[in-house]
Amino acid sequence: MKKSYIAIATTLVSMMLVISACGSNNNGGTNANQGTDATKEPAATAEATQAPKDVTLSLRHTQIKETSKTRLAILEDVVKQTQDANPGLTFKLEGIDEIVNRDQKLKAEMTAGNPPDIFEVFGGADLNLYVKAGRMLDLTPIIEELGIKDKFASLDEFTIDGKVYGLPFGGYSEAIFYNKKIFTELNLKTPTTWEELLTVADAIKAAGYTPFGLAAKDGWVNGMMWNTVMERNVGIDAINKLVTGEAKWTDENFVKGFASYAEIVNKDYFTKGALGLAYADQGAQLLSGKAAMVFTGTWDANRFSGEEAGDLKGQIGYFPFPSITGGAGDQTSINASYSNGFGFSANLDADKIEAVKKFIANFYTEEVQKRTLVEDKLLPSMKLSDLSGVDPLTTEILTVMANASSSWKAYDAIVQPAVGAEVNVGLQELIGKVSTPEKVAAKIQAAQEKANAAQ
Repeated sequence: MKKSYIAIATTLVSMMLVISACGSNNNGGTNANQGTDATKEPAATAEATQAPKDVTLSLRHTQIKETSKTRLAILEDVVKQTQDANPGLTFKLEGIDEIVNRDQKLKAEMTAGNPPDIFEVFGGADLNLYVKAGRMLDLTPIIEELGIKDKFASLDEFTIDGKVYGLPFGGYSEAIFYNKKIFTELNLKTPTTWEELLTVADAIKAAGYTPFGLAAKDGWVNGMMWNTVMERNVGIDAINKLVTGEAKWTDENFVKGFASYAEIVNKDYFTKGALGLAYADQGAQLLSGKAAMVFTGTWDANRFSGEEAGDLKGQIGYFPFPSITGGAGDQTSINASYSNGFGFSANLDADKIEAVKKFIANFYTEEVQKRTLVEDKLLPSMKLSDLSGVDPLTTEILTVMANASSSWKAYDAIVQPAVGAEVNVGLQELIGKVSTPEKVAAKIQAAQEKANAAQ
């Protein structure tokens, strides 16, 4: 069944083709001593006479990179707007590296029970752990009160047992960004099958370019292409069944998935020395003309269509990962979801909850979502009625998403964090050519069984 993301993307593409008052309490009356009518001043309500309470909210974000300046500016604008409209309300912003926040600091704080008031959080497996520990504020009554519950494209990754514990601020999809100049120079067409992909990669390599730019120092980066390769081989249902024990990483199709990824490694299609390169270098390889393709998420679209693109501005395209013959997965599906969002601490008192409502009301609006789409190229998590000003690369991205047969969330939003960490290690071992698909699968399965037993 198609997920809501595909339906929303279809709507977005077609749309691109067309472009309190507050009551007063008047207590008038008759002055009996004077014997005549006397108009009294309106009686001040307790709410009007009470000075605003001083409330400070800590807010942690991960928009600290050069490429995140636009997104941070939008957040800062919302914060200023909210503070200006609410005297006594102050936000203390803290910027932190995304990996440090997700894998270290936030986990430690959740264990201790002292997370920030507002913080960036991943939906899916991460969120499940925090909800189970009682650390997340239930937002269900808040979004119902604000009237925005039905305005999101999907809240699946932040919904547990029917309750909403976080709000996505944008969506993503993952596929292949490519250098159109190199493809034109070599007379190449975007591949639609695994065999065509290998042929294209061979031609690119023979011409002296790197087929796929890769920076593999951070394990999660390698998981992107591998995730789609694995889905093509096994299907998303099989990945879901790993956490119930109905499927195993050592099953035949899973081993085939690792073997397919290892084939790309062993043919030397990735950047040499990738294990020593940080993530930022991956996009730089594409923009410098050294690499013809990069498999990454649409969060990099702003970089690929902005000033950093230089002569390649307008020459970077986007196409879906090809089908794999004989694979058990949906061969024209795409990894697309809404995993990045804001969560709120369950420790908030009544005054802070009221302040949080004001932040949510100002941040989750069509105006802010439109800004993130046009200025930051971040796919909107809310339904938009106006798509004017969308650039050509974003149009390609939305078209690819609309043409996908289905969408699914990333593996690390499904399997337990400890298993995801073992996947990262295993992929680095394959990239370093120090292990085999069978051995990697066995080690990950051991981690899976341990994680399942702890549930």
